[in-house]
Amino acid sequence: MTDWDIRMQTGLRIKELRAAADLSQDDLAYAIDMSRSYLAEVETGKRNISLQNLERIARGLGITLDEFFDSGYFRRGADA
Repeated sequence: MTDWDIRMQTGLRIKELRAAADLSQDDLAYAIDMSRSYLAEVETGKRNISLQNLERIARGLGITLDEFFDSGYFRRGADA
């Protein structure tokens, strides 16, 4: 797996969870005090997100980092 792959999978996972929570990028970014443009770049794999920011996003989605990673999503791949 390349750095790009893990960034893309992470971004797609965030987007999936955000959509399931019925939140727009603006709504989530505002709730966690993060710029919408940064969040958009994370979701598209253009940013290498820090663990601190990933935790902020997870909390904003109402989940823990354990739940973010324990879904099986990263084991099966983003397009499975």
